Amino acid sequence: MKLYLSLFFALILSVGTFGQFKGKLPVVTAPKFKKDTFNITRYGAIPNGYTLNTKSINGAIDALHNKGGGVVLVPAGLWLTGPVVLKSNVNLHLAVGSTLLFTPDFDQYPLIKANWEGLPQMRNQSPISATGASNIAITGKGIIDGNGDAWRVVKKDKLTESQWKKLVESGGMVSDDKKTWYPTKKAFDGSKMQANPGLINPDRTAAFYDSIKDFLRPNLVLLTECKYILLEGVTFQNSPAWCLHPLMSEHLTVRNIFVKNPWYAQNGDGIDVESCKNVLIENSVFDVGDDALCIKSGRDAEGRKRAMPTENVIIRGCTVYASHGGFVIGSEMSGGARNIYVSNCTFVGSDIGLRFKTTRGRGGIVENIFIRDIYMKDIPGDAILFDMYYMGKDPVPAAGEKRELPRVEFKTVDETTPQFRNFHISNVYVNGANKGIFVRGLPEMHVKNIEFENMVIQANKGIDIQEASGLSFKNIKIISENTNPVIDVVQSDKLIFDNITYKDGSQLLFRVSGDRSSAINIRNIDASKTKEKILYELGASEKSVTGVRQ
Repeated sequence: MKLYLSLFFALILSVGTFGQFKGKLPVVTAPKFKKDTFNITRYGAIPNGYTLNTKSINGAIDALHNKGGGVVLVPAGLWLTGPVVLKSNVNLHLAVGSTLLFTPDFDQYPLIKANWEGLPQMRNQSPISATGASNIAITGKGIIDGNGDAWRVVKKDKLTESQWKKLVESGGMVSDDKKTWYPTKKAFDGSKMQANPGLINPDRTAAFYDSIKDFLRPNLVLLTECKYILLEGVTFQNSPAWCLHPLMSEHLTVRNIFVKNPWYAQNGDGIDVESCKNVLIENSVFDVGDDALCIKSGRDAEGRKRAMPTENVIIRGCTVYASHGGFVIGSEMSGGARNIYVSNCTFVGSDIGLRFKTTRGRGGIVENIFIRDIYMKDIPGDAILFDMYYMGKDPVPAAGEKRELPRVEFKTVDETTPQFRNFHISNVYVNGANKGIFVRGLPEMHVKNIEFENMVIQANKGIDIQEASGLSFKNIKIISENTNPVIDVVQSDKLIFDNITYKDGSQLLFRVSGDRSSAINIRNIDASKTKEKILYELGASEKSVTGVRQ
């Protein structure tokens, strides 16, 4: 296989897609392999969907690895297997018509020390994994199916009445409030424990972890501390938890893949790039049950202790359908994230388009994020969201669900205080969303220095800014149904609104609230087409705003 270098693409991007960026873009090096090919049938694999081929597939990988590497071929067929472990210099290649189907027999997945949501935890061994490997790949046109339905819990409000009835009748257990289904008693018992029951603790015995084993769902593909990785062409689907999880790895190339999970899949993320550097994800499609393209770097004190940001990332040409977020950073970003470039992506039906989430206690700095040429359609929540009060809940409330606003209070700034700063977001076009832009920082740590430029936003509501500093909005057309107000500003300062257009006859253009709102500059905006220009509330005054055209 040829050596893939993204240097050529980086040079194109530096003068085209991200022309405003003056430095060099990341260079991502993909692996190369010998031509030697071992067919898994040579090691006794049988493609009948019934015979367990774990030993045969791993035997082929081990033998090829020991001979210096090459291609392990999975030919057309339905290949049932347990966990597969990749080794250095091996390309696992799935031919057209092949499906690697992972067994629903939980006994085939031993409990191991792993990492879940940024914390060291016991988990079932991932269906596909590699640790400390170099020069590895999963390629081809086949399907990798994690049999996730055997593992996942399901919420009743995400199914129709007939679907729920059928699921309950299939076995398993239902929660005391009759709102959640669990596939086994061990999964149910794990859910009743305090948060993170899989957390590694010397006081917990092997018997304890075994008693909740089924609750500790594995990620479909886990690549830990690996270098020179290629994922290309394959369909990854039906994962027990997260689908693709590169962790503390370098030089990851992902292209032309399809990631598919049921929309109701709990923790059914597409790809979670955690504490990695030098990453290229391009021309891929995601249709999943949680965040699609997600950047992480560890959680709270453990993430800060690891101190490995996700950095030097290029994402381009991707399409996202069902998801909680199209492109996401957080909420486990305690090690930080920086130097990330996203372009030419389409989000259709994602709960939120661009989603940046964190909360007190995380710490971590997210900075130098460049995003442009983003196209969105039918977004149930916010097209663009910055939220430093992440609650760990689905971004769109279920029918009848009530959520309270966070209590506003100042906290001491320390290493646990997260930061979002230095974003440039441009050329965003939204056809349908609940809200165009929502920014909510902390009183003690505002969202800072964000540029929004060249946008057309069709949404129910326009722009909502709370606890932010140094934001600029330039050349933005807001076509909102709810125009009271079009733009809402709360306790924010050093804002620039330049050439903002809005729907004729809008009720109220600006509402400015809070005694800490100041230095709000309004430029090149015709306020004559609104019934009311600016309303000041809760301590804000005319001194808070300059440049208003009468």
